[in-house]
Amino acid sequence: MLEEYLPFVGLIIFGNIENLVLSSQGVVAGVNPVKLGIASFIAVAMWLAIGTFGTQIALDYVDFIDFFGGLVIFILGAQAMIESIRGE
Repeated sequence: MLEEYLPFVGLIIFGNIENLVLSSQGVVAGVNPVKLGIASFIAVAMWLAIGTFGTQIALDYVDFIDFFGGLVIFILGAQAMIESIRGE
């Protein structure tokens, strides 16, 4: 079963790191940690469902998904760093 997910390992790892960066941004911005935690759990559950049921369909597009997902993670990470450097 894990063989199906191997093409997506990079996105899984860097996506989780990005989730931590965005969560820390929310904490620094003064967001209610309980609401942030609940929203995080909902997002993780949705991604688990999408990943579980969508993997078979997505395997045909793994190269595009890896590129686009990596690009989005890079942009969100850069945005988070720029905002934290500016102190916003």
